[in-house]
Amino acid sequence: MLTERQLLILHAIVDDYIRSAEPVGSRSISKREDITFSPATIRNDMSDLEELGFLEKPHSSAGRIPSQKGYRYYVDHLLLPQRLTADERSNIRSSFNERMREVEEVIQHSARVLSNMTSYISLVLGPEMFEASLRNIQIIPLSKESAIFILVTDTGRVENQTIAIPEGIEAADLERTVNILNERLMGVPLYKLRTKLQTEVANVLRAHVQNYEHVVQALASSFDIDKAEKVFYSGKTNLLTQPEFRDVEKVRMLLNMLEEDDMMHQILRKPQSGIQVKIGHENNLEAFDHCSLITATYSISGKHMGTIGILGPTRMEYRRVIGVVDTLSKDLTKILTKLYQGS
Repeated sequence: MLTERQLLILHAIVDDYIRSAEPVGSRSISKREDITFSPATIRNDMSDLEELGFLEKPHSSAGRIPSQKGYRYYVDHLLLPQRLTADERSNIRSSFNERMREVEEVIQHSARVLSNMTSYISLVLGPEMFEASLRNIQIIPLSKESAIFILVTDTGRVENQTIAIPEGIEAADLERTVNILNERLMGVPLYKLRTKLQTEVANVLRAHVQNYEHVVQALASSFDIDKAEKVFYSGKTNLLTQPEFRDVEKVRMLLNMLEEDDMMHQILRKPQSGIQVKIGHENNLEAFDHCSLITATYSISGKHMGTIGILGPTRMEYRRVIGVVDTLSKDLTKILTKLYQGS
């Protein structure tokens, strides 16, 4: 158990190191208005905090820096998230203009807002197609041989592709097919569409559409939608402004990891609700050993749909970043729900 004095000193060292990126000495701590202890007393407590694993002493420096254990304690017990000002909250909301009608456009904009407000790397996982359900299907003929197949999800996502029209299928057959698909498949999760089509819906099509087997075959591949959604990034070059990443090898490892879409998708998919902070080794990735990842989820109409996050050095402005991520996740939920409802 840390003493009240040790808590004050640890808090001061973390705050000063986040601000300056320089090891913090006892003399600079003693000059703070909220610290009334002598440099000698502070030095003794700094030594004790180092022995307990909360501080580290860099080579060739008399000062100390927080360890990952120190950051963890700071985030869990000492930190009060910084509330955004009314102007900052207003600027976030006004930046999402009414002309944004596509979910993907809103997600990309969110990534830019996050990186601009924090000066770190932002990561935003788009709505989970695996969790989405069918809202509507359209088939628009282009010619006798082809048509545009349009699938709209309950999250507002629109998928479209060109499909071949089987020989002998008339426009009336296509219209009946669309009506049957929407009647039988609306609200069905996307990952169940193909099975539903090939079983119960095929039986209905048999009674109403000529050459229904060819129609089912043509549509089946259109229902194979990749469940892994995109991860959107912004601010990767912000990394280069951080003193911790003057090491070219660290930067290379980190940027290479950000190119691994499958890995990043796994990291961001379905974290616990609320703000989550993973510091250094807690990320279980060598490339993130010197990074902290702060995430929050967003939802659409009450259903979890994706994740927003900030990746930066372990010496990041936790108070500021947690406030920004929390605010934007809530705003994103409201914006996407409104977009989905079409209001």
